[in-house]
Amino acid sequence: MRLEGKRIGFAVTGSHCTLEAVFPEIEKLKAEGAEIYPLISPSVDETDTRYGDATEWKKRLVQATGRKLINSITGAEPLGPQGKLDAYIIAPCTGNTLAKLANGITDTPVLMGAKAQLRNQKPVILAISTNDGLGLNAKNIGILIATKNVYFVPFGQDSPFSKPNSLVARLELLVPTVCAALEGKQLQPLLVTLPSSDFKF
Repeated sequence: MRLEGKRIGFAVTGSHCTLEAVFPEIEKLKAEGAEIYPLISPSVDETDTRYGDATEWKKRLVQATGRKLINSITGAEPLGPQGKLDAYIIAPCTGNTLAKLANGITDTPVLMGAKAQLRNQKPVILAISTNDGLGLNAKNIGILIATKNVYFVPFGQDSPFSKPNSLVARLELLVPTVCAALEGKQLQPLLVTLPSSDFKF
């Protein structure tokens, strides 16, 4: 098992349409031997959407990880001094979280966890899901790509004609991205082609 004994923070933010897709990846991480520590953003903690109720998402995350959710800044802050995490994942990582991380803003449990991890010079892995990745957030992606100890799950345009600024990570590449990040490497290729229903030639 490639992640035997590794302690991994798994932070979930409010790209609600992507939440269902994170659960198979949590199971893959566990199958590789990882211990998972779940964190959630206020959006996941409090918002009911057509994709599911907040209470149900939280229940499923607790069941999937076997641990209590960290849903407060004060709950996430000790991750730095304790230095307990080997890697820290934000999946899905919204454009809002991406922008705040790139600009040093720490106003959610997820961002506090990332700050704590970077303080300890350990890997932070981002699986982006944002409608403005090639818009206002393009500069923030550039900042974070050039930031030490930040790694990206390979991503691409999910709907280049109907949503030309939208970028989504290939979540099925999360485990290999984590393994590479633990060795100080970015999984390549970083930019990938995603299945799309509106490709035109």
